[in-house]
Amino acid sequence: MVRRHIYFSGRVQGVGFRFQASWAAKRLDLTGWVRNLDDGRVEMEVQGEPHVIDRMLEALREDSFIRISDIDSAEIPLEEGERKFRTSY
Repeated sequence: MVRRHIYFSGRVQGVGFRFQASWAAKRLDLTGWVRNLDDGRVEMEVQGEPHVIDRMLEALREDSFIRISDIDSAEIPLEEGERKFRTSY
């Protein structure tokens, strides 16, 4: 089990990124959150098994509207007791 803090750059706002991330996370039983940043990036913390997180990221890359140009990711401490994935506005 890992937790990743991720910044996404590219065409990631106004294209359903947060909705798709939330849908994929819930389908894959991942926890965490996602939100838009004022600078045009999207920020996410996601927790789960590494290969499952990778499946989520691949689903985002394959979306026909989302265009990820860069991902900045770091592993951070787990959030014990977190039970769901939420979208922040």
